[in-house]
Amino acid sequence: MSARHRKSERGKRGKSVEYSVRGQSKERGNRGRSAGRTGRGGAQTGKRRALLYGVAYAVRFFVVAAIITVAVFVQEAAAAAFGGDRGAIALIMLVCIVFLALALTVSELLVRRYTVERPVSRIADMVRRIAAGDFSVRADIAHPYGRYDAYDCILLDLNRAAEQLTAAQQAGDAFVSNVSHELKTPLAVILSYAQALEREQDAAARAEYLRVLKTTAEKLAELVRNVLRLNRLEHRKTGELTDFSLNEQLAECIVAFEERIDDKGLSLVCDLDDVRVHSDMGCLELVWNNLLSNAVKFTDEGGVSVMLKKEGDHAVVTVSDTGCGISAETGRHIFEEFYQGDTSHAAEGNGLGLALVKKVISLLGGSVEAESEEGKGSTFRVVLPGAL
Repeated sequence: MSARHRKSERGKRGKSVEYSVRGQSKERGNRGRSAGRTGRGGAQTGKRRALLYGVAYAVRFFVVAAIITVAVFVQEAAAAAFGGDRGAIALIMLVCIVFLALALTVSELLVRRYTVERPVSRIADMVRRIAAGDFSVRADIAHPYGRYDAYDCILLDLNRAAEQLTAAQQAGDAFVSNVSHELKTPLAVILSYAQALEREQDAAARAEYLRVLKTTAEKLAELVRNVLRLNRLEHRKTGELTDFSLNEQLAECIVAFEERIDDKGLSLVCDLDDVRVHSDMGCLELVWNNLLSNAVKFTDEGGVSVMLKKEGDHAVVTVSDTGCGISAETGRHIFEEFYQGDTSHAAEGNGLGLALVKKVISLLGGSVEAESEEGKGSTFRVVLPGAL
């Protein structure tokens, strides 16, 4: 694979259908826009909060000053009314101070009840419901955007957390349902052929049953491995990021498929520039193997081409084939877990390959796009950050 073969320019293609799944870069962009909105609202919230604190302390200052002033006037009035009777003056002053202190305390309690205890109670109730597993709970925000207080910001965060937990729960339920469904078929095949093997006496038939059992067991093992990989990626766990030669890794992966390509009589065109990247070598090997496997699997005539280019600080890998292509309906689902658009090849996979590709590239901060025309082939384009 050290020699470079240039791919001839392809003719104009007909109307094609393009499917794009942006990875972590799109997610980061959405989070950045959201953070920008929150930041602007937060700046206004900070100014409003400072203003409210200033007003609150000013009101307290004037209330205390008013209490002292009233106490002075009461003392002077009592002295004028009772002359030298200090006991009566002291009693009147005590009653006045107690009354004013009580009025201040009651006002503070009322203010605290409506400005602190009520929103804190709403927050606590929402947290308890989320902790109990009720992810449908949502809180209404008391103030409009740009005038949020600290409690509004907490409620917004809790609303977002509840939405994410709801999505995670739904995804988890769907994943378990899909895994259960996918496991039932090979297990049923294994059980059926194992029972037939017990009754069968013919050596040739027994050998065929054993072959089917072995193939089904291998498929089941691959399904379990992919489920474990996907679960690890769902928890955002990649391997150690290292510097390595991406063109050498691609060449090694391509060599592993050369025999299958030759067996099907397909052509192989490669154009690999020298590109080094800082990324997860093990996860990327999974990506290239899946894309190459699909290209070979769905191509019966023509060939497969692989291209690697460096664009700025990104590495761009393109895997193309002249196979059966995919329809618009299939294209909308190709990156979904367990989805298999071409049922004629269902025995060769489990519908997790492209879902793994999408998840890996997303975690590495890149993007993956698919362009296909039914009956003419498909092209997968992976943009990967970290090119050196």
